Formats: sequence, C-alpha cells, structure tokens
Amino acid sequence: MQSVAEDTFVEEEANPFATKAIGLKRRDQIVSILLRLGTYFILSCAAYIFLDIIVKGAPVVFQAEAPFINTDFFTQSPETLMTFETASGDEYKMNFSEYTEFKTRNPAIDIVDEHSHAYSGGGIFGPLIGTVLLTGICIVIALFVGLTTAIFLNEYSSKGKFMDLIRLAIMNLAGVPSIVYGLFGLGLFCLVAPVVTDVPAPRAILTVPLLFTDSVLSFEGWGTCMLAGGCTLAVMILPVIIAACEESLKAIPMGFREASMALGATKWQSISKSVLPYAFPGMLTASILGITRVAGETAPIMFTAALAHKDKLPWQDIPTDAEANALSQSAEWVGGFFSQSVQAMPYHIYTVAARIPQSEYTKPMQYGSVFVFMVVVLIFAALSIYLRAHFRKKVQW
Repeated sequence: MQSVAEDTFVEEEANPFATKAIGLKRRDQIVSILLRLGTYFILSCAAYIFLDIIVKGAPVVFQAEAPFINTDFFTQSPETLMTFETASGDEYKMNFSEYTEFKTRNPAIDIVDEHSHAYSGGGIFGPLIGTVLLTGICIVIALFVGLTTAIFLNEYSSKGKFMDLIRLAIMNLAGVPSIVYGLFGLGLFCLVAPVVTDVPAPRAILTVPLLFTDSVLSFEGWGTCMLAGGCTLAVMILPVIIAACEESLKAIPMGFREASMALGATKWQSISKSVLPYAFPGMLTASILGITRVAGETAPIMFTAALAHKDKLPWQDIPTDAEANALSQSAEWVGGFFSQSVQAMPYHIYTVAARIPQSEYTKPMQYGSVFVFMVVVLIFAALSIYLRAHFRKKVQW
C-alpha cells in the first residue's frame, strides 16, 4: 500500500494547478472587488449628475399650483431677462417684452439699477420646435436610406473584398467625431448643394442651364437652414443604423429565406414576408436609439441649421408672392419653410451654459432646459425598449 504522502504527491502531480488554486482565487477576488468598486463609482457619479439636474431643474418645470406645470416655460421662446430696481427700492424681474410694456405703461418710473441676462427669460418653445423639425427630417432620410442599404448589403450584395471594404468604411464612419460631420454638412449642404434658381448667387461654383426654362441649376448651397441640418444629422446617423439593421438581418436564420423561396416566392417576397417581420424589432430599437443620439448633437446643427435666437417660428417667417397661383404658392411655401433657420435644444443649452455671463438668473433656464431634454431622451429610450418587447411578442419563431 502506498503511504498518504505518496498519494498526495501523485494527486499534485496529476493536477499541476492545485498548488496555484489559492493564489488564483485571491487574484480573482481582488479583480472582482476592483471592478465592482469601479462600477459603483461610475453609477454614483451618474446618479449625482442626474439628481443635481432633477433637484435644480424640476422646480423650473413644475409648480405647486394647478396646472402643476410651468406652461409659460413650454409656450414661450427664449428672451432676454431684465432685472432692475426703482428709486423706491422695488425690485423687478421680467422678460424683455414685458419690460418694454412696463416702461411704456410707466414712463415716469425712475430705474436706478438695471441688468440684462441674455436668453435667460421666456421658455424653450422655439428650441423644442426646432429640435422636433430637425429630428423629423433626419428620421425620414436616415431610416429610408439606412434600411434600404442594410437590406441590399445583407440580402443582395455578393461577398468579396469590395463589399468588405464598404462595410469597413461604414464602421469607420460610425466613429467619426460629430464636429467633422458638422464641417462636412457646412461644406456640402450649406455651400455646394444644388438649387434651382433664376438668378444664381455670386458664390455659386457651377451653374447648369435647364432646358426649356430660364432657370439654372446652381451649385451654391442651401445656406444655414433646417434642411441642411436634417441632412447632416441623417448622414451622421446612417453608419449606426446601417450596421445595426444589417446585424438584425443576419440574426434571422437562412432557413426562413430558403423555405420561402422553395414555396415559389420571389427573393423580395421572401425578404418582406419571412425576414423583415422578424428583424423589425431589433432594427426599430437601433433606429430609435440612433435618432436619440443625433437629437442631442450640438456641433452639426450649430454649423448648418441653428441660431441662438429667433423671434419667429419657421412657418411664421416665410416670404410669399401674392400674385402667384396656388401651385406656385404651395411650392414656394414648402421651399421657404425648409430654408428657414431654427433654434434647437442642444445649441440653446450650449448658449446659456457657455456663451453668456453666468449668474443666479441664468441657472433656472440652464437646469430647466437640461431637465426637459433629459426627460425627452429618457422617453425615447423607454419607447425603444417598449416597442422592441411589443413587436417581439407578436412575432414568434
């Protein structure tokens, strides 16, 4: 019989990792603790930021009395906030339009101390409308081009180095900084994009006469407008949508396509009836999250579409020709509408937080705007999760 020492030696020789087990366990425990502490630290920082925004921004949006929401904050555009003191010692704080009316009604009032705070009065109605319009244009362009491109790449394109290079280029474009897309949109859409006009601008780089008309196709750009901004945002989000949608299509088993075509369906019928319904939840989620991302971009819209201040909404400042017929008026209205510059929430937040002198009077607008925008992003994220779960329940493999 072998002794106990000999048995232990044989067991250790059979398991070369036995002597290192204790050291490896301790190392795993240390790494696990470090990773846990790092995760908790990041979550704590995020929680602190969110709580700070909620504590300082919620009082701006909500109020104690009915209707419990500060409707003026959502129905007024940004204005200059005026603070002043009269000779009698009374202190006032009001928007610039109210301040003008106040001085008109009280011409004899003696103002001894007056201060103005740009973009700190009024509300966020103009930036909200501008953000909705820019995002709407982006959705129409990006979803159509992105979905069709993903379908072509996954279902119709042949395998090869050329298609691999295209996919690599798409993935690389997804990592390009937003400011580069802003400069791209400025150069392409604002300064070079073609327009049909009777009198080309001096900055036009090329003009092409149109047959049977007096108009020319002038490559002079669209200028700073919502159409240029929406197209720039669409180009920016296209790589993300294409990559996500293609991955959703790849996740569908090939047997679905083969079974459909074996029953006599065409390739497009197989794709539309046997592939897209099952890939749609993932494609929808990726698209919504991508659109949420571009809604918060500042650089692209700052270069191509946004203004810090605008008195009128886009549909209120469209030049029209009263002598033109109804069809011409409609075309002119549509063209004038999309050629308008707009305000936007990201650029408005950047303006009130970084481009004007900071004081106690600017903080309500800052935190109120950030709070509303954070809620909007949260709603989009929740919507994507809900729609994905909703459509997956309807489609079973």
